[in-house]
Amino acid sequence: MYVLTVDQRGSRRDIDRVAPLLTDLAERPLLRPFERTAGDEVQAVADDPATVVDLVLDLVRRGHWSIGVGVGVVEEPLPAQTRAGRGPAFEAARVAVERAKKAPAAVTVEAEDPDAAQDADTALSLVALLVARRSPQGQAAVDLMQRGLTQAEAAAELGISKQAVSQRLSAAGWQAEVAGRRLATRLLGRADR
Repeated sequence: MYVLTVDQRGSRRDIDRVAPLLTDLAERPLLRPFERTAGDEVQAVADDPATVVDLVLDLVRRGHWSIGVGVGVVEEPLPAQTRAGRGPAFEAARVAVERAKKAPAAVTVEAEDPDAAQDADTALSLVALLVARRSPQGQAAVDLMQRGLTQAEAAAELGISKQAVSQRLSAAGWQAEVAGRRLATRLLGRADR
């Protein structure tokens, strides 16, 4: 299982971003949805590593968040409320979010197996840094590709040439993100064994 503990960075000097985040993430395929746990922190439970990677990279793109991923066992049955959950994955997520506050990509992974956790952490951090440093134009092109458009369709939607879309995707590291997502998903899966 995977527990995501997500804390708003700089919340004392910023607006409360939790309520809109909860609304935006309400329909994600989670075992327990994101729920405010305390102040500017939210938590969710997932059982699919690809879902975790998608969520982490979405949060990284938004900025403003430190993201801890705890991997491992949770006490079952899971309670109705996310914040009432217990077990090693919840404890690992707490440690991870505290480490994430100082991490370059603002995301870290903790698991019972430290080597598996470090491997997953490294892969997820690398792709997170790539996403975090992407230009708005590059992100717009990537968004269209993620929706399943061809480069020609993306070009028409953006009002630019197909070659310009190709250049934006190259500068945005789109192919590296696709490979990084696969690697991070696989390594998160291994960390949960």
